[in-house]
Amino acid sequence: MVQKKALIKVLCVSVLCALSLFVFFACSKESGAEKAKDNKAPRMPRVGILQLVEHDALDASYKGFVDALAEAGYVDGTNISIDYQNAQGEQANCQTIAQKFVNDRCDLILAIATPAAQAAANLTDTIPILVTAVTDPESAKLVKSNTMPGTNVSGTSDLTPVEAQIKLLKKIVPDAKKTALLYNSSEQNSAFQIAIAKKTCNEIGLAYIEAAVSNSNEIQQTVQNLVGKVDAIYVPTDNMIAAGITTVGMIAREAKIPVICGEEGPVMKGGLATYGINYYELGKLTGKQAVLILRDGKKPAEMPIEYVQSFNLTVNKDMAEAIGVTIPADL
Repeated sequence: MVQKKALIKVLCVSVLCALSLFVFFACSKESGAEKAKDNKAPRMPRVGILQLVEHDALDASYKGFVDALAEAGYVDGTNISIDYQNAQGEQANCQTIAQKFVNDRCDLILAIATPAAQAAANLTDTIPILVTAVTDPESAKLVKSNTMPGTNVSGTSDLTPVEAQIKLLKKIVPDAKKTALLYNSSEQNSAFQIAIAKKTCNEIGLAYIEAAVSNSNEIQQTVQNLVGKVDAIYVPTDNMIAAGITTVGMIAREAKIPVICGEEGPVMKGGLATYGINYYELGKLTGKQAVLILRDGKKPAEMPIEYVQSFNLTVNKDMAEAIGVTIPADL
């Protein structure tokens, strides 16, 4: 009986020792995990950038945005993670990229051009979205109003002085009786500008015909069909036409038709002249908005759409000489 009691006592002591060791190691492990957690570097903000297509204006907007972040102390790979993706002009790619940014739980999405902005806005109403190179976010249904967005979207508009551009056409080509309005009929940006262009043409007595295309393969034939029918061509800030401006310029040069563009990139690649905005500065303006969101916690819903306030005259002198146009001295 004495031996049995001794054995029970030994077993109890062994169990107590085992439990003590388990609690000790468990507590040590938990303490180590908490310590590792405390020492873990904070998660860097993630910014996803979705650009519709590669061309000078949109590229400049992207660069301006990134530079503005850097000037505010947000350097990619150091204290912020920037994921840049180009949709190569494909709407399906815009959807895929936007979904990736949502899945990655980005802290901010920059959408460059209207189709990119619409793809992102259709997939999230919680992640802050900034847009740029979008002519009128309100008519594109990205915001409730440009002055008070009221959604998770804000940003900058690339609305150019369309009225001044049409009047520039008439000043450079005073004998022009009819102009073509060349644009992509499925791009909201372009439709908005063309409406302004029509109104201005009517006001100054300049006849016009619409030359709308639905895909890039139609550009060459559409422009060739204008030869002999118009005295000039007007192109708004249109992503599809900007990407195909070399083709437009080649035909226009041969036919000696002046092309007035919505921004300076296409002017230097086949156009004649423009009053346009600086897309690099537009991107920087958007980058400053991003800093307000990331650093100060501002909400896009309360941030008005912003605009570049200065416009630059750009003239392609080589094209002017090639088509026999004299640029007025006061320009």
